[in-house]
Amino acid sequence: GQRRGAMGNGTAGPPPAVPGHSIAALVLGILLILLIVGGNGLVCLSVCTERALKTTTNYFIVSLAVADLLLALLGSFQFQGGVWSLSTVLCDALMTMDVMLCTASIFNLCAISVDRFIAVQIPLNYNRRQIDLRQLILISTTWIFAFAVASPVIFGLNNVPDRDPSLCQLEDDNYIVYSSICSFFIPCPVMLVLYCGMFQGLKRWEEARKAKLRGCIYGANRKLYHPPTLMEREQTRLGLLECSPYTRAGLPGECGMNSGIQTVSYPHLRYPHPGHGRKRAKINGRERKAMRVLPVVVGAFLFCWTPFFVVHITRALCKSCSIPPEVTSTVTWLGYVNSALNPIIYTVFNAEFRNFFRKVLHLFC
Repeated sequence: GQRRGAMGNGTAGPPPAVPGHSIAALVLGILLILLIVGGNGLVCLSVCTERALKTTTNYFIVSLAVADLLLALLGSFQFQGGVWSLSTVLCDALMTMDVMLCTASIFNLCAISVDRFIAVQIPLNYNRRQIDLRQLILISTTWIFAFAVASPVIFGLNNVPDRDPSLCQLEDDNYIVYSSICSFFIPCPVMLVLYCGMFQGLKRWEEARKAKLRGCIYGANRKLYHPPTLMEREQTRLGLLECSPYTRAGLPGECGMNSGIQTVSYPHLRYPHPGHGRKRAKINGRERKAMRVLPVVVGAFLFCWTPFFVVHITRALCKSCSIPPEVTSTVTWLGYVNSALNPIIYTVFNAEFRNFFRKVLHLFC
């Protein structure tokens, strides 16, 4: 997070635009915030109301949407024209919220990668139907850790002796470096490693599923068209082979020979219901679709936030480096753009989200 003030623009909101373009920037900023609020609000509403969207992955996406939604609301009343006219306590509270919410966005993406990694690598221990205690703990932990990263600001770190009350910004360069490392430079590599492991496991899972499906089809056809034949080559007389379909303690049924004509009576064979495999494949297919969206979300996040954190930490570590205000403004607004992208990504890549969004829009259009 740390978008406000820490980049040197001195405001506690989106950075002031270049003179002469302030009205256009204000209009675009308001439209962007409305898009963020509307899109992420629809994501939360869709998962809460649509049964098909109540999946474990989507609960993590709701947590991510809540962070983006609150971040937009936080920025909606912070256009201060470059001067902070309110109390320093309120400034520190807003800075803390900003750092926490942006960090929560990254940590939620990390939590999604952990959840997906477990789902693929340890599928037997994973509950796909509904959220369980482990996943609730994981979501809660992301918010607790995000607050832990941001809390030094609200607990007085910003109260330096020569603080200018007309500027709302992070005052401690060491904290800027610390928060950048904790919020971005550590979580992102971890997230990428987990996604690489997830997709390798997903590839093996898919190959095993196809092999099992081929084996089931081959075995069923063989049983159907080529029933087993029992032959007594050494018998000089015909006998009756009686096979019991019942078993004791999981052992095969017993067979015995009697005199008479040899016949074979087979136990009733139970074949899988033809729709069972299709149902399981459909569930797995839904998960694979959800997983396909996540790399796009992560890619968009890295594209939007990497420039900001690079500029952010450069300003803290290199006092002699001159970064133009236009660059600062651009990378900061790019971070806001990311909060608006996720609902668009879900709409494009997920038919169930798309259908819900279309249904809601039809109510107002």
